[in-house]
Amino acid sequence: MRVYNNINEFTAVNNAVVTIGTFDGVHFGHQKIIAGIKELADSIGGETVILTFFPHPRMILNPEDESIKLITTINEKAELMERLGIDHLIITPFSRDFSNQTAEDYIRDVLVKKIGTKKIVIGYDHRFGKDRQGGLEDLQRLGPVYGFDVVEIPEQDINEVAISSTRIRAALLSGDISLANTCLGYPFFITGKVVRGDQIGRQIGYPTANIVVEEKYKLIPSDGIFAVKVIIADQKYKGMAYIGTRPTVNGLTRNIEVNIFDFNEEIYNQTIRMEFHHYIRGDVKFASLDELKVQLAQDKVDVLNLDF
Repeated sequence: MRVYNNINEFTAVNNAVVTIGTFDGVHFGHQKIIAGIKELADSIGGETVILTFFPHPRMILNPEDESIKLITTINEKAELMERLGIDHLIITPFSRDFSNQTAEDYIRDVLVKKIGTKKIVIGYDHRFGKDRQGGLEDLQRLGPVYGFDVVEIPEQDINEVAISSTRIRAALLSGDISLANTCLGYPFFITGKVVRGDQIGRQIGYPTANIVVEEKYKLIPSDGIFAVKVIIADQKYKGMAYIGTRPTVNGLTRNIEVNIFDFNEEIYNQTIRMEFHHYIRGDVKFASLDELKVQLAQDKVDVLNLDF
């Protein structure tokens, strides 16, 4: 898959089969749409093109709103698209200028001239152009003029995508990892750099890698203990992760830490990935580090008893 960080980097391809959207999470509903555009492209000897936006339009239109949390970062999204076999991913920097194009300018200049669209797969509720005035009806009206076909995604599938995205975010924020992963079609994961902590875990026999997720917009699950798999240099290890403020030691900031089983290498400054498989328990303030140590021993047993 080729990735373009600006639409001006893209050169029109023959028989482009295009779809447009934020595709946050690239979840099961999105995967169904992507399978459809791949099938269409195969039927006409074409290439698949996904046009997505980053920053997320809401980050530009409402910059003061820091509550926007996304299931996947832009790099994670690109990786998931590549796994699904997309040919081209265009990441368009969303801007007010971009949003102020008229519907016809957008169709003619972006979809036709820049991308070479022959088929566009789009939902009934997709809006574009100045004041979001453009929509499916404009594409259907101008398709014969500019030589492309419009394939409408059924309303049921569009609603399924929206419902899935909402359910995944809510599930992650409530600790329902099982539901989130079912809707995603893969284990939810975070990617971050390992930094030095205060070594409290090491003192009580459960050393942890402290992970910093640089993308502030990345959704982080609820506080608690989780059964996870950690991917380091293409190797997978089981472990138990902790998200929380460490109330037992009167912590002030929210941390992401993971105790990696059967692993004792130095990995400071390395970027690792952590897949969430099961929720074990919520965050608790213990009366002492000794009590915490006893609970962590039980947590480890609970994790190891799970099949994942």
